[in-house]
Amino acid sequence: MLTKSINFQVRAVTTPEEREIFLDIPAKIYTSDSYWVPPIRSSIAKEFTSDYPFSQYGKLQQFVALSQDTDNSQPLGRIVAAINQRLIEREGEKIGLFGYFECVPDFEVAQALLTTASEWLREQGMTRVRGPIDLSTHNRCFFLVDGFDSPPLLMMPYNPPYYPKFIERAGWHKAKDAYAYDFPLDKPLPKEFEKAHRVACKSGVNFRPISTKGEGFEKDAIAIYHLFNRAFAHSWSSTPRSEAEFLEEAKELQSIVDPDVFPIAEYNGEMIGFFMGLPDYNIPLKQVNGKLNWLGILKFLWYRRQIDQGRVITICSLPEYRLKMVPLALIYLGMQGGIQKGKPYKRAELSWVYEDNYPSRKLIEAAGGKIYKTYRIYEKAL
Repeated sequence: MLTKSINFQVRAVTTPEEREIFLDIPAKIYTSDSYWVPPIRSSIAKEFTSDYPFSQYGKLQQFVALSQDTDNSQPLGRIVAAINQRLIEREGEKIGLFGYFECVPDFEVAQALLTTASEWLREQGMTRVRGPIDLSTHNRCFFLVDGFDSPPLLMMPYNPPYYPKFIERAGWHKAKDAYAYDFPLDKPLPKEFEKAHRVACKSGVNFRPISTKGEGFEKDAIAIYHLFNRAFAHSWSSTPRSEAEFLEEAKELQSIVDPDVFPIAEYNGEMIGFFMGLPDYNIPLKQVNGKLNWLGILKFLWYRRQIDQGRVITICSLPEYRLKMVPLALIYLGMQGGIQKGKPYKRAELSWVYEDNYPSRKLIEAAGGKIYKTYRIYEKAL
């Protein structure tokens, strides 16, 4: 922790220069952290443009903390205050969000950033603030609060251990926890999972890998979108995406999909479930330093050969097909696909799972998963 008092100010980001400072801050915070995986800088920058979908249903303000050293002013932190109108409409409460939080190890700087974001939200009429959530839970959310001894997998958050300590010291309280499960692939699944696959097949359920090319991929992506909305319609703090938003996100992932770990369940020609596993492309992304220029692309292509693990993002089944053993069958197929001959996967992470999602937790733990990381979203009344 820093012990020397810092003379600093928090100010709204209004100029191109300040926007660049905002984007550069994470690299300064994590300069000596071997576990941090730099995000693609251009992707983060895109989220603050006028044509990003969030601007159609929300508003935001970026802030940066800068030291007031006239000779050598240094960036100390950043935060975004955001209003997601879809979340307000869904929860029936004026809930504001904070996200994109990064800060040097100085409590006064962290407190000032959180206070500034909260005051901006209060001025906009919000009565509660929740975070960290980067505009919506479909982007990035959570502080890591336990499990700092390994790097994050694809699309999972990471932060220094002092972040949750600072926010709790500032008077925020836990809203909800979520877990990441470690799942080694050197042991077979319990026999019940293979049996569930046989039962599902005898019940008329068909299984196939996701299509990864052309119209087939788009058709599957659209079906997944509608299935996801039905199955997770009441997921906490989640907001609906338009089909166009979902398709844009799906196309960004299309090139990294491994169909062997992405089985789909169908009944009478209708998609009723899916198991979304993805290779851990954080392994090569760590090497490109947030920039996919020509050198970054070459590094990415070279280091992707080192991928030896994957992340299971979603196990989805419509409730009425659970008696046909569809969730267990999907787990069986996804895991079998990952350990077949020629596959590089040695372990999987199943994440994230809310602490009160007992059906999913029971299923994952029955398959052999063990909690190894804990994440937390915080709240505070304004």
